[in-house]
Amino acid sequence: MTHIRCDLTPAWAALKVAFDAGTNRFDLRTAFAIDPGRFERFSQGAPHVFADLSKNLLDVETEVLLLDLARQCGVQEHRDAMFSGEAINTTEQRAVMHWLLRYPPQTPENAAQEATKNVAHELSVVHSTMGAMLAYAQTVRDDESITDVVNIGIGGSDLGPQMTVLALDAFSTTGKRFHFVSNVDGHELDATLRRLRPESTLFLIASKTFTTIETMTNAHSAKAWFAGQGRTDTARHFVALTTNVAAANAFGISTTFGFWDWVGGRYSVWSAIGLPLAIAIGAPGFRDFLAGAHAMDEHFRTTPLETNLPVRLGLLDVWYRNFHRFPSRSIAPYHSAMKRWPAYLQQLEMESNGKQVDASGNALPYATSPVLWGEPGTNGQHAFFQMLHQGADVVPVEFVAVKKARHALEGHQTLLLANVLAQAQALMVGQVDDGGHRNFPGNRPSTFLLLDELSPESLGALIALQEHRVFVSGSVWGINSFDQWGVELGKVLAKNVQTRLASGDAKGLDGSTAGLLARLRS
Repeated sequence: MTHIRCDLTPAWAALKVAFDAGTNRFDLRTAFAIDPGRFERFSQGAPHVFADLSKNLLDVETEVLLLDLARQCGVQEHRDAMFSGEAINTTEQRAVMHWLLRYPPQTPENAAQEATKNVAHELSVVHSTMGAMLAYAQTVRDDESITDVVNIGIGGSDLGPQMTVLALDAFSTTGKRFHFVSNVDGHELDATLRRLRPESTLFLIASKTFTTIETMTNAHSAKAWFAGQGRTDTARHFVALTTNVAAANAFGISTTFGFWDWVGGRYSVWSAIGLPLAIAIGAPGFRDFLAGAHAMDEHFRTTPLETNLPVRLGLLDVWYRNFHRFPSRSIAPYHSAMKRWPAYLQQLEMESNGKQVDASGNALPYATSPVLWGEPGTNGQHAFFQMLHQGADVVPVEFVAVKKARHALEGHQTLLLANVLAQAQALMVGQVDDGGHRNFPGNRPSTFLLLDELSPESLGALIALQEHRVFVSGSVWGINSFDQWGVELGKVLAKNVQTRLASGDAKGLDGSTAGLLARLRS
């Protein structure tokens, strides 16, 4: 596999020359005025998603250079290595195969496809495990005595199922209530438990190792509450989503669903971690969710770079981060059910690409992941959009809109769509005001992702699109997007501080930590 870091390629140097020569002064309003075909040229369809990239600070010549950059960095070869099961997570010597979780069952037609021929032995196990998980989900759906499902996890074991269950609430047909507990702050669990009855609650403990400190603290507290209500049937009311079956059994759990070390936490909603979603929307809905993602996988795997949407988005991210030096991107989903979409993308992109060394451990001379942040529209318009329109910093915005509503309330959808179109327009065109206060500079870039409807298929495709986009930018930057060592140091230090909070021993601590520890103990 040929994999060259971006700053060592001729295309990187050419992009810098082009940027310094005038691309940095690119004006969208002028671009549309001189090119009537700009919208068609910079928009495209992909499975379940239509993308308008025309309001980005990008011309044809720049995109050609960016595509050259992808080729020279070996993005295609890196992609193919992932889909062939190579251990591209080099610091942990693991394959990266979350895509296999949504691969359809083997048939004579697809059994010999390049994407699975090296991992066919894994695929049968994946489908066996998936079948067992979906069958269990159906038993829970059919069990009228279970009214509440509580998912206890953190990171990808919380954000994925929580985001998707909320997003697909319109497809939830069980009448059950879903709760998500992640924070070790006891207020969250306590507030949840106060609304539950033990005899009608099912707890899902989601931890690959069954050792995650926040998850296991909450799990043991939930079990203590359950026992404190006089209940002894732990095995019926607790399920583990883990590979550590022995630890789950020791906890009192007999029903477990595992997954594999080639599934990273932030890519795990397709696995047993997606059990809350499977319970909510049923096995057919969950298979539709997987099918939408698989369609996007195939688009990414087989489509030429010029019309490959994850590639175009990932290269745009590199262009903005390293040449325009925009430090952040705002996420604006115009659908209230996607309220956790910004948080989900924060983990996906910032945990994947928030790195300062390349895959070989060498210090990088350029920035990588932007800061992602946002809120659903129209709420964001009455909060931070002031800064987006008139602030000193340029922040690219990524709008997500849904054409068809799943409600019958008159006028709402038209007003919502009018707002998202108008905000994207206003960011670009601006407004002149000699007095200054009502002056909008305009020329502020945005991307517009449009779904016909928010469904299991389209949500699956949209998530997979973002996964592959992160892969592309990480590949260009030459980093390992599939480890997350930055999560570990604070967790290690917390264990030490926890014992010191109990003992009061501040020996060897820095002055600030020692002072705060003393104040917390006083």
